[in-house]
Amino acid sequence: MIKVLVNGALGRMGRTVCAAVTADEQLELVAAVDIVSGTVENLNVETNLDAALKKFQPDVMVDFTRPAAVFANVMTALANKVSPVVGTTGLSDADKQKIRDACEVNQTPAFIAPNFALGAVLMMLTARKIAKYMPEVEIIELHHDKKLDAPSGTAELTAKMISEVRLKHKQGHPDEVERLEHVRGADVDGIRIHSVRLPGFVAHQEVIFGGLGQTLTIRHDSTGRDSFMPGVVLACKKVRALKGLTIGLDKILD
Repeated sequence: MIKVLVNGALGRMGRTVCAAVTADEQLELVAAVDIVSGTVENLNVETNLDAALKKFQPDVMVDFTRPAAVFANVMTALANKVSPVVGTTGLSDADKQKIRDACEVNQTPAFIAPNFALGAVLMMLTARKIAKYMPEVEIIELHHDKKLDAPSGTAELTAKMISEVRLKHKQGHPDEVERLEHVRGADVDGIRIHSVRLPGFVAHQEVIFGGLGQTLTIRHDSTGRDSFMPGVVLACKKVRALKGLTIGLDKILD
């Protein structure tokens, strides 16, 4: 059995993760942590992450907390030689490098996925393939209005994956003027990303390619948080066999 601690256990994603871990025959939910006390899956929720890691000695910590807290949580887990499986977005490139260094120092692997939905991973892989032939592309990501960071980690990773196969260039008219600041969205290597935050959405993304006389759109929709659970469970099972920091669910798919 792989022993799992869930951090952020009383949040909407945290509760769903706790249920998924409990339901899997190869995983054991040994502890739940949040900033407030409570109960989940018949466990009393701990409020001190470091103390809980030392007390319950899990193999894996799943983190679905807040962007402002995730880096410290990951470093705490690694210091205790517990492998983080991270779904919280908002880590900077500098943060990720520090995590890589901590993985090496503590000889403990870590895993980060901007999106744990298998369909979202397939969308990103497909977008990278299409971009070889249709390099003019923009990304629209749509999430619930409680999401704290923008753009989404999925949109940012999609843009970076597309950038691997296309030359960086500015899209649109060369003399284009933004009459309202940021109306054209964020710019990642010449790829525009547009973020929508509204109640009613969960997690959605469109990648729109344009060509001479044609457009091609691929879209992924997560209509419930259970869509992320197969990916979370898979990461819990595979993370201990990895080395260093691994980013992206595509890296552990067969």
